[in-house]
Amino acid sequence: MQKIVSTGVKGGVGKSTFAILLAFKLSKQGKKVVLCDCDVECPNDHLILAKTLKEGKPIYQDYPVLDKEKCKKCGLCSETCKENAVFWVKEKYPFFIYDLCTGCGACWLVCPNKAISTKKEVVGNSYINKINDNFFLVTGVSKAGVSETGPIVRETKDRAIKFAQEKKADYLIVDTAPGTHCSVIQAILNSEKIYAVTEPTPLGSHDLGLILELAKLLNISAEIVLNKADVGNKKEIENIAKKFNTEISIEIPYSEELVNAYCQKKLERVVNLI
Repeated sequence: MQKIVSTGVKGGVGKSTFAILLAFKLSKQGKKVVLCDCDVECPNDHLILAKTLKEGKPIYQDYPVLDKEKCKKCGLCSETCKENAVFWVKEKYPFFIYDLCTGCGACWLVCPNKAISTKKEVVGNSYINKINDNFFLVTGVSKAGVSETGPIVRETKDRAIKFAQEKKADYLIVDTAPGTHCSVIQAILNSEKIYAVTEPTPLGSHDLGLILELAKLLNISAEIVLNKADVGNKKEIENIAKKFNTEISIEIPYSEELVNAYCQKKLERVVNLI
């Protein structure tokens, strides 16, 4: 199974549209495809595909709970936490900031007095939809108010990988959130190829450089997908591609046919554009 990613720093450049078009194209070629929507704060692949999310499977996260009777106020938990999610003042009990907590477990593992236990809380849900016999969608959705969504992305992707293996899928396509933050990195990790989706605009070229820099840091090969390729200044994108020695492998022209298919939730009609 090949794991590939559709991503882009700038929102609205068409990364979800491309991910869905690619999934339809591969499925029409007889390949089994699982598309994983890891934009968990604002997933929209199911909307584009005219699917309803039903019967979700909860995603849990462990949060630390302090036992003050065991705590010696040593502050080691605070010193250990890389997310600054444990606030501690000398001779005071530590205070856990759940909005910053990733549930990594470092604080309760390092505590010499076993003063930190855990509690599980639902932080999101995952859903599975069948699009056709060869194409399935896995969607992750974070619970409203959850600030640290990296663990939700990680669990959603793990579930998608397991489901894809059960279905003996040929491809797992991961659609990330926009940006280069931790949640995006979680979605990209351990993939074999990144499709960096952008458009020929000043913002598009700037943000393309950011995602290609991230791909370089993660040592993952990347190709550029240029959406609305015949609008704007393509030269700027070519300059970024040259700088990172990266190929513009797919050019999608501005197309009213694509816009209409998008609005009618019928993207399978225009797979010929990629």
